[in-house]
Amino acid sequence: MTSDVVTVPSDAPFKDVITTLADHAISGVPVVDGERRVIGVVTEADLLRRAAADRDVRPGPGHHPVPEGSEAPTAGEAMSSPAVTTSADTTVTEAARSMSRHGFKRLPVVDPDGRLVGIVSRADLLTVFLRTDAQIHNEVTHEIVIQSLWLDPAEVEVDVRDGVVTLRGRVPLASLVPIAERLTASVYGVVQVVNELDYDEDDSAHPHPRRAGPAAL
Repeated sequence: MTSDVVTVPSDAPFKDVITTLADHAISGVPVVDGERRVIGVVTEADLLRRAAADRDVRPGPGHHPVPEGSEAPTAGEAMSSPAVTTSADTTVTEAARSMSRHGFKRLPVVDPDGRLVGIVSRADLLTVFLRTDAQIHNEVTHEIVIQSLWLDPAEVEVDVRDGVVTLRGRVPLASLVPIAERLTASVYGVVQVVNELDYDEDDSAHPHPRRAGPAAL
């Protein structure tokens, strides 16, 4: 993500928002309050819709003139709200799905209190997929198979081709199969996971032991 984010306050005049977009060659900007909490996003499309609506309601002959400046909306009046945001720990895949679902080119990144910490764009997400197969293979093998799952890499084969990771081999427990797939899918640059893992023991039907509660007095 980019941490140096261009923003506008909710009371920014219409022309100031347009100037901000033009000066920074961007098509949208987060609208923030005094504590940098994201309260909306205003885009070129929002501004055009608002301008068209204002033209439609202009008074005709015989109506009282509109007071000076009243036709110029502010960023808060033109913005889309509530804003669709993401967090710093959101996976690239989830962020990409959110952008695609809403038709956005960028998403504000906020902290748990809703304060702006950055912005992620389509270009930012796409650079992740420029990682080589060798880099992906190394991370999946060492950080997922060995460090996270404590498995022997001789028992789990990791094959990476054009970002598609295929997992083969055997793991001790059935419950580790979906975990291995989920962790692998979270690695940056992974396009798809083909899970061909088998297991030695099906632990799905085994009840978890009940923990003893505090002794009665």
